[in-house]
Amino acid sequence: MFDVERSSALTDAQKRRVVARAGSVLRAVAQDERSQLRNRELAVERLVDQLRWALHVDRPRVATKPTAASRERRLADKRRRSRTKRLRRPADED
Repeated sequence: MFDVERSSALTDAQKRRVVARAGSVLRAVAQDERSQLRNRELAVERLVDQLRWALHVDRPRVATKPTAASRERRLADKRRRSRTKRLRRPADED
């Protein structure tokens, strides 16, 4: 169990972020192994993973324009699809 609000390892901004994303108390339980020591290590690893996830800040996406080649590929695909559909029509509709 990790009390986020009483932690001295985190800054105030980090505490606010963790509380907003994961809550004020992080808990991790491990009963996978027969050894108490190994289970304790697994629980600490899971706690660290939770804290890392809660502190992660996504980089903002930077919008970019499509390249000339990608625009040309898109238009070529549209022309090819149009031709395919046109060929499926009955001959008397042309």
